[in-house]
Amino acid sequence: RLGDVIVSGGENVLPAEVEEVLLRHPDVADAAAVGRADADWQEAVEAVVVLRHGAAAGAAELRQHCAESLASYKVPKRFEFVSELPRTDSGKLLRRALR
Repeated sequence: RLGDVIVSGGENVLPAEVEEVLLRHPDVADAAAVGRADADWQEAVEAVVVLRHGAAAGAAELRQHCAESLASYKVPKRFEFVSELPRTDSGKLLRRALR
């Protein structure tokens, strides 16, 4: 959705593109990319990640994983690890609940 586009440092970032890369990591069960207000970037790309049971990937490993496939301005600046992402009854991501 157009309203979901993250504008970071004047560049447009599609959350789905970041999420697709994160989901290719074997330790990631679920992921969402969101833009959060940032003094330097207008919005900073941040990743909210659910790890698979027993997985131990950290922010540095996921940042490196993203850097291999994404332009530098699309790589999340911060990672938040949660047990589950908020979703509607039909399974759609409640992105606004993460902002």
